[in-house]
Amino acid sequence: MKVVVIGGGITGLATAWRLRDAVDVTVLEAAERTGGQLRTVDLAGAPLDVGADAYLARQPEAHRLARAVGLGDDDLVAAATGQVHLWVRGRLRPLPAGTVLGVPTDLGAVARSGVLTPGGLARAALEPLLPRRRVVGDRSVADLVGERFGREVVDTLVEPLLGGVYAGSTDRLSAAAAVPPVWAAARRSRSLLAGVREHRDQAAAVTGPVFRTVRGGMERLTRALADGLGDRVRPGTEALVLDRTEDDAAGPPWRVRTTGGVTLSADAVVLAVPATAAARLLVHVAPDAARELAAIRTASVATIALAYAREPGVDLPAGSGVLVPPGEGRTLKAITFASRKWPHHADRDVLLLRASVGRASDGAPDPNLVLDDDTLAERVDAEVRWATGLPRPAVARLVQRWPDALPQYDVGHLARVDRIRHALLVAGDGLFVGGAALDGVGVAARAREAEHIAGTIRRAGVR
Repeated sequence: MKVVVIGGGITGLATAWRLRDAVDVTVLEAAERTGGQLRTVDLAGAPLDVGADAYLARQPEAHRLARAVGLGDDDLVAAATGQVHLWVRGRLRPLPAGTVLGVPTDLGAVARSGVLTPGGLARAALEPLLPRRRVVGDRSVADLVGERFGREVVDTLVEPLLGGVYAGSTDRLSAAAAVPPVWAAARRSRSLLAGVREHRDQAAAVTGPVFRTVRGGMERLTRALADGLGDRVRPGTEALVLDRTEDDAAGPPWRVRTTGGVTLSADAVVLAVPATAAARLLVHVAPDAARELAAIRTASVATIALAYAREPGVDLPAGSGVLVPPGEGRTLKAITFASRKWPHHADRDVLLLRASVGRASDGAPDPNLVLDDDTLAERVDAEVRWATGLPRPAVARLVQRWPDALPQYDVGHLARVDRIRHALLVAGDGLFVGGAALDGVGVAARAREAEHIAGTIRRAGVR
């Protein structure tokens, strides 16, 4: 069996790696570098991730993949702290304990944190008293949560957490796709507070670290996958055209034409690329799927890596970082205190931080991302120092831009995914679409999808 995987990010590499001993697999990557949004750079002599910096350890697939490629106990580092602050009304305040994707489970903890105004807290306290509304069809996160707790909870608690994951607006994000535990609680319980609290208690029964990273950088994971595939990975090779052979019985049904005029035949094709690239390749063989994929909005973001000199009596605030609600009017969306969050960075000669910028917008681009690298880094550096109390500018800075990196799971996203999958089935056996556009962002979701696609191909023996 011949399989062509288009895309050399984490999804494509992991899918091919799991197929490598069973099929003749080739990975095509348009860029000269594989790894996609897992990228590690050297900053002030230390390796620092400027893409995904961790994986969810309580979802087994990413941890299983890391172990499978040879990363051991010394390589896989658990986060030292999970405490997060919110930058609200000009000061850092603790994220209330027990929130689930920003949705409160303990109104007492919310009150003690001081993140809500008295009016916002009083409105949130009404939630257990409100009559149940039957959840029918998909709804936006803001509609679902705001109806129960009030808009201030959405803007102050939920928006900054989802901004870090999707860089999107709660007014458009699908509750079913973006916050499935909250969606399930709303469908199950009369009170959303009680339903989310039940989910929290069940999740607390699962032991072990929530997040892990890779010592030396998350890019070690994709490098290990690429090394295991060897010359089956072809960087700098773009897939230009995907079509079917005229006579399926004569051989493999799919053909992929690449740069350089090379054409590969395949029994199965996996499109592990962004939605727009997948849509372009599918426009002739699965036009309905292409149309749905092309309609998925994206958000561009940037990560700014910062290193600060250590000085006597000066340190970072406690906790792993800061989230910034969009209503605060800051350039920053979030700060990660890498030197606090990860034990292997704690004793370095510099304090390491990551800042993130960029949110989805309709029409005009995020104005912060229009800035040149130097101006953006200067603004971010100044805001980081204001938030943390660090007295001097960073000694090293690096801006990593990720254009159109985060798909937006708008209301109706799960129905769109169903339509895409149906259109692929109609187009013919052996055609798969992977990647973050459909089934979840983050390394754990990508590892899970790679397992699923590879297992489906193995079981089906596609021709």
